[in-house]
Amino acid sequence: MRKRIRLFRPGAAAAVSLAMTVLGTLCASAVPHHGNLSQQPVSPSLRCSIADGFTLAAVGDIIMANPESANADPGFQAQLKILRGADAAFGNFEDTAIDIRHFRGSPQAENGGAWPVASPLVPGDLKKMGFSMVNRANNHATDWGVRGMAETDHLLDQAGIVHAGTGDNMATARAPQYLETPEGRVALVGMASTFTPMSVAADPAGMIPGRGGVDALRTTRSVLVTRDIMQSLVKLHSLLPLPPEGPVSGTPHRLSLLGTRFELSDHVRLRYEMNQADLTDILRNIREGKESSDFLIATIHCHESGQRLADPPKFLVKLAHGAIDNGADAFISQGPHLLRGIEIYRGKPIFYSLGDYFFELHEQQVILPSVYAAFHFDPRAVTPAELESLRISRLLGRPGFWISVIAVSTFRRGQASEIRLYPIDLGRHRRPSQSGVPRLASADAARSILEQLSLESESFGTDIRIEGNVGIIRVPPLQ
Repeated sequence: MRKRIRLFRPGAAAAVSLAMTVLGTLCASAVPHHGNLSQQPVSPSLRCSIADGFTLAAVGDIIMANPESANADPGFQAQLKILRGADAAFGNFEDTAIDIRHFRGSPQAENGGAWPVASPLVPGDLKKMGFSMVNRANNHATDWGVRGMAETDHLLDQAGIVHAGTGDNMATARAPQYLETPEGRVALVGMASTFTPMSVAADPAGMIPGRGGVDALRTTRSVLVTRDIMQSLVKLHSLLPLPPEGPVSGTPHRLSLLGTRFELSDHVRLRYEMNQADLTDILRNIREGKESSDFLIATIHCHESGQRLADPPKFLVKLAHGAIDNGADAFISQGPHLLRGIEIYRGKPIFYSLGDYFFELHEQQVILPSVYAAFHFDPRAVTPAELESLRISRLLGRPGFWISVIAVSTFRRGQASEIRLYPIDLGRHRRPSQSGVPRLASADAARSILEQLSLESESFGTDIRIEGNVGIIRVPPLQ
C-alpha cells in the first residue's frame, strides 16, 4: 500500500495573505478574452508521425553557473546516462550565458528576480550532457537586455542546441524551431506567461522596427474575494487619495484598486484570463510547426498557480489541452520551481511542472549591489555565496524546490505508450560548490518524491506505479 503525503491546503485567511503578498510581484497585463479555445479536429497533417520507439527526455528549469559534464559524482553521471539515452532531451534554459569580462551590455532595471549568469561554456556543456532542445521564453531571458538574450541564443546555436521562445521580433520568437533526428523531425514552440513587461517581443510596423524579446502569452489576473473582504477593500479605497477606479460605496461585484482587479466570489482565489490575440497566434504556430514536422513539443514558462502553488492555474490546463488539440504531442510547463501533476490527454503527456534540474544559485559570482542592499549587507564584507545562502534560506529554502524528476516518454503509434520518471535530488544541504547539481535520488528520497508526484497527479486521473526507484505511467492505446 502506498504511503500518502499530507499536503497543506491554505484556508481563506491564508489564501488572502498569500494573494496580497504576491500582488506586487505577479505579472498581469493585457486585455481578457471571452469564449473557449477552438477545438481543432485531429486532421492527418496534425497527427504524430514520429517513428515507433521515439523517446523524449524532459526536465524543468536549468539555472547553471559553470560547466558540469565532467563532474565525476556517480549519481550525477548516472542521470546523465538517462538524458543521453533519449532520442531528444529538453529543458528550460533560464540563464544568460555571457563572458561578463567582455560583455558590452548591462544588467537591466527589470529582472526576473535576480540576474543569473552562466559561463559562455555552459551551452556547449549542455550539449555534452545530451540536451538537444531548450525553451528560452522565461522571466530571466532579458535580465541582461536583448543583447544578453541574443548572445545566449548565439551560443546555443553554436553548440547545436535547438531553442525557441525568443527572437528579434515576435514572429521569430513565436516561430517553431526544428530538430532533425533519425526517428523524424521534432518541432518546438516556446512561450512564457511569466515575464518582465519590457521583455515582450514586438513585430515591426511600417517604418517602426521590431523589438527583440520573448514570446509572451499575456494574461489578466483578477483576485476573487468574498463579500466581507470586498467591503473592506471598498472602505480602503474610500480612505485613500486615489483617482476613481471603481465604486466607493456599497458592495460592488468588481473593484479596481492600486492596479489590481478584485471580483466578488464565494471563495478566495486568483483567476487568469488569456489574451485572445496571443492565444490565437500561438495555436496557429503550433499547427504550422506540426504540419512541417513529425512530432511537436509545446512548452511554457509559467509561475502562476491555482489555489495552491502546486496546483496549475485553470488557464494552463486549458492551454495545454488546446495545444494538443492543435497538434502538440507533448506539453511541458516549468517555472514554479517545484513538481506539479502529470496528465495524459488524448494519449499525449502534459507535465504541469517538472521542477528544477539545475539550481546553481550558490555559485553565482555576479551579484548586483542592489541585491546586497535589499538584505542590508555590505558587499565588501560578505561573499556572493554567503549572500545567496541567506537569500535561499529566506526565499527558496522549501524542500520542494530541490527535488525533481527526469521524465522519459516513449511514443508508439502516434501517442505516448510509457512514461518513466527518474527522481532527482539537487543536494539542498550540500556545500555551495555541490548544491543545485542533479543526482539520482537515494531509494528513500526517490519513493518520497514519486509518492508526492503520484498524489499531485491523481486529480488528473493519472496512475503512477512505483517500481524500484522509478515511477512508471503506462498509457493504454486510444480506441
